[in-house]
Amino acid sequence: MKFTRTHALWAAGLGLCAIAALFFSSRGTPVELALVTQGKMLQSVVTSGRIVDLARTEVSSQNTARIESIAVREGDHVQAGQVLVRLRDDEAQATLVQARAAVQEAQARLRQIQTVSDPVSVQVLAQAKAADLQAQQERVRARDLLRQGFVSQSRLDEAERAANASQAALLAASIQLKSNQNGGVELALAQARLDQAVAQQQVASARLDQLSLRAPAAATVVVRSADPGDTAQAGKSILTLVGGGETRIQAGVDEKNLKYLQLGQMASANADAYPQRPFAAKLIYIAPAVDAQRGTVELKLRVEPSVDYLRPDMTVSVEIVTAQVADALMLPSDAVRRDANGASFVWVNRDGRARAVPVQTGLQGIGSTQIVKGLAKGDRAILPGSTLAEGDKVREQSTRAAPGNVPAMPGFTS
Repeated sequence: MKFTRTHALWAAGLGLCAIAALFFSSRGTPVELALVTQGKMLQSVVTSGRIVDLARTEVSSQNTARIESIAVREGDHVQAGQVLVRLRDDEAQATLVQARAAVQEAQARLRQIQTVSDPVSVQVLAQAKAADLQAQQERVRARDLLRQGFVSQSRLDEAERAANASQAALLAASIQLKSNQNGGVELALAQARLDQAVAQQQVASARLDQLSLRAPAAATVVVRSADPGDTAQAGKSILTLVGGGETRIQAGVDEKNLKYLQLGQMASANADAYPQRPFAAKLIYIAPAVDAQRGTVELKLRVEPSVDYLRPDMTVSVEIVTAQVADALMLPSDAVRRDANGASFVWVNRDGRARAVPVQTGLQGIGSTQIVKGLAKGDRAILPGSTLAEGDKVREQSTRAAPGNVPAMPGFTS
């Protein structure tokens, strides 16, 4: 076959391709790297929640009555004990007046027994004793005179009847005196009547007080559901108050994050309405059960009392710090791989060759992972994107920026 110019060009092209392939193969596989950095690392759980207030109170009547007046409107601040709503109370006022009169009557009866009946009973008993003594003596004389024949049997019978009557009168006077003294029946009965009258007065006073609805604590009116002239129904809310207690955040996190959470952990929160005013909160409650429908766990966090700009039902973002290391080695999370047995390792560029280095990891976060053992600061980890084998020659193509001191977050929930 005759060697032509065309064949020469083809041969030259193939030769150039072979030389280029040999050149690039000698340079190694292009890889992207990430440096192992060192610094403070935080692990946290991020979620969102709402502001709730423990002292959310529904002010309502215990009775059906007409509303005479309402002293507040939405947004008003009220103090503990302040009268907020007055209901019609003319009947209750009359009942209280009647109950007070009954107390006064019972008190007068008790004083009468103590100051009049008791002293009179003492005198009556003394007179009964004297009359009985005289009647007994008269009976003895009548018996003597009958034996001597100076009087008839009828005279003795009359003396006997008088003596028996005086004994009965003495017994009655004695019983009357005991009943009027301490521990006696009359005094006890009068005291019981007084106690009953006082109790009825307290009931009447309580019923009257129920018609003046007061604030249980310092709070803010957020809802007004009625106006003067309306009829208040038992148990139906007239006003809704919030405040006077702890401010809390109620949130939920994905159940996969439960292992990171413990009571007492501190959190940083931001209200959507005030993104530039972060505030601290403390985790005080972790629900004992998981919501099966949502796969979430309910959390409650206590907000410091000094945070006074929050409002009920306000949306907040919460970052709960679950762990931190002051001087941690960090690496982008995707640089950490797993072998067939599930053990962690990292491809590292060592003198231009790919080396698989077993590592022990610590804190896990979004974008970064703590390296506890196996690497050192400044090591050049190979990121995913190239197929490598132990000892392959590699060529650094680019270096990803270190994750920096950005808090690591195991997960988000909505």
